[in-house]
Amino acid sequence: MSQGSPAVSRQRPRPSLLYAVKQVELIVRAHLDDLLRDSGVTALQYTALTVLARREGLTSAELARNSFVTPQAMADLVNSLERGGFIARRRNPDNRRQLLISLTADGHALLARFDDPVSGLETRMLEGFDDADRERFRDYLNRARSALGGSAS
Repeated sequence: MSQGSPAVSRQRPRPSLLYAVKQVELIVRAHLDDLLRDSGVTALQYTALTVLARREGLTSAELARNSFVTPQAMADLVNSLERGGFIARRRNPDNRRQLLISLTADGHALLARFDDPVSGLETRMLEGFDDADRERFRDYLNRARSALGGSAS
């Protein structure tokens, strides 16, 4: 650039999609933590409970995969949820070495208590999206998850 010529404006590169996804995750988790503050459960524990609401009778390893945490972290999480009375473990009749995890009545009640506030958070997150946008967004996220090898539902 020669002296006296106008400065070329340099646009900042846009953040990567991975960065944007992580930022959304962090913001959602912070909001969930706020919503759940007085419930006795964390956002990660709540996520595990929602997985169990969709798929009862999972092993700890299966719950870990579907909740996106390590098996080691899930062991602590399961112990805490069991102590809180939100889940129960029982022996698998087909494999006595496995313990299957299910929601208790208290676990179902906790999820019901937070259905509306969590739904409100999702609605707020998707403000400005029309119905078609919401469906496309859900589809895009599920396709991205599938492409990376996650099959949690």
